[in-house]
Amino acid sequence: MFTGIVEELGSVISRDGTRLRIGARTVLEGVGIGDSTAVNGCCLTVVAFDLDAGWWEAEVSAETDARTVLGSLRPGDPVNLERPVRLADRLGGHLVQGHVDAVGEILDPAPDLRVRVPAHLMRYIVEKGSITVDGVSLTVVIPTEDTFTVAVIPHTAAVTTLGTKGTGATVNLEVDVIAKYTERLLAGQLAAIAEPTPQRPQEAR
Repeated sequence: MFTGIVEELGSVISRDGTRLRIGARTVLEGVGIGDSTAVNGCCLTVVAFDLDAGWWEAEVSAETDARTVLGSLRPGDPVNLERPVRLADRLGGHLVQGHVDAVGEILDPAPDLRVRVPAHLMRYIVEKGSITVDGVSLTVVIPTEDTFTVAVIPHTAAVTTLGTKGTGATVNLEVDVIAKYTERLLAGQLAAIAEPTPQRPQEAR
């Protein structure tokens, strides 16, 4: 579980088949094989690392490539990095799973970032609600039928990839998981309410 508060701007060193090697320093502190790290909002597992050289590697499956923007990363590309939140940490953003829901398209760049979203996800995006864009926790300003806007402050633009992504760039999106759970729970309740009450057979006299 993450918070959407980017710890470090890393960079892609290489991509060899399914192996993605990322240059980093901060997220290597206390790292171990099997640990999770979010890369542009996508939760990946550390499978190798070198503290002295300053890199770590993850295996990126074909499914992850198909459902995120990680497949388009090239050596030298910057990436947003975050380690999982600890129970003792402050929750500075919102609860983020690192499970990308869809890929969006930037229509207007930061600071007034506007992103086009697949229509089926818009029901989870509300004014003043939370949204994760490339692993960055942001607050929705204006949702429309298929877009939303967020205000990217100068600090966020400087320490994440959002400050350099222009019109037409693609981004990983994760909607608020609480909204999805609420919808699922309510769907079951509403379905039960809608079901007709079975008639009890009349007792013989």
